[in-house]
Amino acid sequence: MVHSWIFTIAFHLIFDLIIEFKYWGYWYFNKKVDWIDILPHTVLIPPVIMMFLNWYPFKSKMIKQVLYIIFWVIGIVIYEAIALLPEPWGYFHYGWWNLGHSAIIDPILLLIVLGYYKWICKLENKLLASKK
Repeated sequence: MVHSWIFTIAFHLIFDLIIEFKYWGYWYFNKKVDWIDILPHTVLIPPVIMMFLNWYPFKSKMIKQVLYIIFWVIGIVIYEAIALLPEPWGYFHYGWWNLGHSAIIDPILLLIVLGYYKWICKLENKLLASKK
């Protein structure tokens, strides 16, 4: 899980650096780089990804896995819509980005995190098998 937590932080920071600061697609709190921007990257997103991975139906049929991802994308987009509300509820702001972009990109990002998690599990299993 530590691998996934660190990967999520790094991957999200890289994605946000490009979309947020290079293209001004969206931003947290305000358009400046500020210490408070660390909160969503380290305290909000990684625990959500840990819940996604912990409850992912790895041994279920493909349709259940696809529905699980769709369920999470819907939840993330709803949360994002709430974060777009005016203060005090909202802290997220859009430039050219919109909820449609998130609905398209979020499943891809979740699949990347899922692929990374499976890869780390495979490496750990290989390591454990070689120690026996």
